Amino acid sequence: QVQLVESGGGLVQAGGSLRLSCAASGNIFSINNMAWYRQAPGNQREWVGNIITGGSANYAEIVKGRFTISRDNAKNTIYLQMNSLKPEDTAVYYCKGVYRGTIIWGQGTQVTVSS
Repeated sequence: QVQLVESGGGLVQAGGSLRLSCAASGNIFSINNMAWYRQAPGNQREWVGNIITGGSANYAEIVKGRFTISRDNAKNTIYLQMNSLKPEDTAVYYCKGVYRGTIIWGQGTQVTVSS
């Protein structure tokens, strides 16, 4: 059973930075379509970006240029580096992957950006 565990959330002032981690309990090469999502109170969960096995990443327009997704295959971990944070980035951030055709989610980590 593969599990994803996020960490690194917290409270930061606008303009600051945070780095989130998503650690897989198994080998991330066995997990496809790894991605970050977020959900603010009262809103639907939205896609932030994804990273493929080769390391290429794609981003939502609202975070492009500010957020960077990377992966460390040796540590079975993907990261979300968030810079120039804005109050509207406040949300619970989730890691998602597909393992043997099954979508798996982490438990989420709270990011709060104060103005």
